[in-house]
Amino acid sequence: MIVIWGLHMRAWKYLLAGFACVFLLCGAVFGADVWDFEVVSESYTLGESFTVSVEVQHDEVSAGGESALALNFEAFGKWHFYSDNSLVPNGKLTLAAEGEGLVFGDPVFPASHLFADEILEKSYEVYEGKFTVFVPFTVDSGGADGKIPVTVQIGGAICAEMCIRLKEEAKVSTDVTVKASASMAEPGFTVSEVIEEVEKEPVLAGRERGFLSVPAALGLAILAGLLLNVMPCVWPIIPIVVTRLWNIAGESRKKCAGMGVAFCVGILLFFAVLAGANIVLRIGYGEFFQWGDHLRNPAIVTAMSLLMMVLGLFMFGVFSFTLPSSVSNKAGGGSGVVGIVIMGFLLALLSTPCSFAILGAVFLWAQTQEIVLATLTIMLIGVGMAIPYLVLTTVEGLLGKLPRSGAWMERVKQAMGFLLLLIGVKLFSAIPAEARVDTLYYAVILAFCVWMWGGWVTYSTSRGRKWLIRLIAVAIAVGCGWFFLGASTEKPIDWQDYDRVKISAAVEEGRPVVIKFTADWCTNCSVVERFVYMREDVGELFKRKGVAAFIGDTTTGDEVATKDLAAKYFELGGVPVTVILLPDGEQVHLRGIIGKGDVVEVLEKIDDVKGIDGEKEDQGR
Repeated sequence: MIVIWGLHMRAWKYLLAGFACVFLLCGAVFGADVWDFEVVSESYTLGESFTVSVEVQHDEVSAGGESALALNFEAFGKWHFYSDNSLVPNGKLTLAAEGEGLVFGDPVFPASHLFADEILEKSYEVYEGKFTVFVPFTVDSGGADGKIPVTVQIGGAICAEMCIRLKEEAKVSTDVTVKASASMAEPGFTVSEVIEEVEKEPVLAGRERGFLSVPAALGLAILAGLLLNVMPCVWPIIPIVVTRLWNIAGESRKKCAGMGVAFCVGILLFFAVLAGANIVLRIGYGEFFQWGDHLRNPAIVTAMSLLMMVLGLFMFGVFSFTLPSSVSNKAGGGSGVVGIVIMGFLLALLSTPCSFAILGAVFLWAQTQEIVLATLTIMLIGVGMAIPYLVLTTVEGLLGKLPRSGAWMERVKQAMGFLLLLIGVKLFSAIPAEARVDTLYYAVILAFCVWMWGGWVTYSTSRGRKWLIRLIAVAIAVGCGWFFLGASTEKPIDWQDYDRVKISAAVEEGRPVVIKFTADWCTNCSVVERFVYMREDVGELFKRKGVAAFIGDTTTGDEVATKDLAAKYFELGGVPVTVILLPDGEQVHLRGIIGKGDVVEVLEKIDDVKGIDGEKEDQGR
């Protein structure tokens, strides 16, 4: 990529190509696992689609006793779960329970019923509204008294006008209390042992594979593509498209039509990528692809958010497409065609955050068809989106009726820059909380690099100087991207909130205690966190030494940690400060920006323990 940019640094299209490639490759480079984070609780809610909670049939269960879990679902509005996989691959609602020392039986589902979908003109069996699924279990007869953590993973898909595949974080948890003397006389609920079939309504007639006729569905696909052109997501790039089309209006009719076809090819190329992704998911993983599925990948959302910011900078004139050869297409031997293809691809890309009922219905219908027909349907959405631009550039005289560019167009372009920033902020809000601060830091650095690229060179800057400046800008962007976006957000140390009682208890147990005093406004604290406490080897050291780790938040003056930092640990300066309480009573204070070696040197003096429970190893073994 660097070589390509260096060879063609005079052309604006290669910068856009770079960001398009970053978008397509970001998921593979960083991967969803980089950003994965897990939140498990007794209830789970997915937006405005559904909520589920879990309860145990008995407060206490005897060893060898039988009990059950009740998963209480509530699907809101027209949202529903499928009772089988006949409509959507792997769309059936499933439950998988895990708990050490427990043997789980098959889930007991309620009777499904037919849901009449007005849009798809089909009735199919679903679970909707409020319903309960029971999961029976038996306690191992040899188990000891205590609490057993239980986690129930929820799988399948929930659908309305579109379908949402349930991800790994869709799970609930609870505890099963085992007690030898448990009476189990008063259960909290009764498990339905047999599910009686209910009389089903007749299925709405006349649709192959259940939905719409093929011609109607393909027609809706083209309509959905046409409607994408009026979605707010694509508004920001319209001034660029209009300016580009107006610039080629003066060319020969043949060249004008050729550029229009190239623009449409760019749009279709994006939908070809979506169709390819659908084929891979269907054949390789038995999954289905929905409009906007890629935006459920935090890495891709991050890349899209940053792309919105960079395009906003272009709208504000921080960098510009200044060279005539890449704008007027009067030079460059066809390079203008490549640029117009990329512009079409970018237009389609920007449409993906927008969704509406017809588009969702078309994608859902496509998943019930054979792969060839599903691929055709997705491509026809691209055809619908491309039709207006093909008409504009091939019908004689239409381009000349477009508003001519001028000062007003520049103001509109700058106004669209603010809309791009708003879309970027919206996408930014979907980034996992653990990665948002690092992404903000990188956004500022990337903006600086873009400014270097466009603002540190002029038309008259020598070729060698342009090479040097832009290669430095790219190197900074890539290096800082790896540093801020490529690092795992999983914390290797289990930090507890500052608590005087817990700290005193850990000291009395003879455990080493590390208290990290920090603050949200402290930049140096972030440096210490990243270079010391986010290291896997430091996390392993903490576990090996049985360290009780606490984080003292001193962001405001009324925090307990803020007061104790001065009154109890006699630190009158600022943070960061790390206080290490050793088992022999010694206190070690590490102030300011420290390194890994400073912490390792102190903790390596302590004997290893079996684990984080502080139980020392048997030295006689």
